Amino acid sequence: MATDHRRAQNKNATGAFFFFMATLIMWAVSVFFEILINNRTVLLPLIFGFCFYQFFNWVCRNFISRDPLLVNTVNLDSNMCTLRQYDCKVSKYGLNFLTVVFILVKQLASNGVNESFEHSQLVSTTWPWAYSALCISCGYFAYDQLDMLLYGLYSGYIPSILLHHFILLGCFTLALYRNVTINYLILTLICELHSIFLHVRKVRRMVGLRDGKSKLVKIEWFLNISTFVLARLLSHILITFKLVKDASKFEKGVELPLALFGMLGMNLLNVFLGIDLFNAFKRERNSQNIHEL
Repeated sequence: MATDHRRAQNKNATGAFFFFMATLIMWAVSVFFEILINNRTVLLPLIFGFCFYQFFNWVCRNFISRDPLLVNTVNLDSNMCTLRQYDCKVSKYGLNFLTVVFILVKQLASNGVNESFEHSQLVSTTWPWAYSALCISCGYFAYDQLDMLLYGLYSGYIPSILLHHFILLGCFTLALYRNVTINYLILTLICELHSIFLHVRKVRRMVGLRDGKSKLVKIEWFLNISTFVLARLLSHILITFKLVKDASKFEKGVELPLALFGMLGMNLLNVFLGIDLFNAFKRERNSQNIHEL
């Protein structure tokens, strides 16, 4: 624990810590201003989401494990993550994906594919439950950003995981304030299906299942890579294509630039994640070949 505390202190003295902590504080001030001063009680699920995962974190930390575990976070092989974070992440990703599926299936059953994905539906209309679901997801990203900053659970001069949460918090929150493009953002959360299998890999490595020839490992890698391509990479590319295709239909304002900026950031992060995933796959296969020799 002393080592982990020193690691957190060292990372908390970096420029990345001060920048991302400052932006998170400004974000929190903005949210409370909207709720308390502008009486935007519709944003209360955001506070609920933050408090729920913070409480879940506290339960895991005090009753399951206090010690960090060497598992994979952003670059899949070298970062620190705690058991409590893993539990919160898995529950969040699973809950988010099931929520998105529920909202999408309900919408498609009611209005069909063409009407559901029509421009005005995605930009100006909010599907049932979509606003609250986006609020809760936004609350999770704020909780996770704070937890990683406080415990030094990131690496690199510009940590990609902190940058990822920074982009999402900015895009999600501004959309919630203006009540626009909510349905677009709900569609971006389809990628949470891949996040589930990222953490399945972490669990598998934690328990020592690293045999590249094992059927279980092969199935896990197949699901990991296929969901990355379909649920994360392809879905975000299609959303970006839809934005560009319907660019002329947007009214003048910040909606289109903000949406394009957010998707550009997400697609770049997806490329980096794909490279890390491919390198992790090669390292695991090479390690297995060395053991065979």
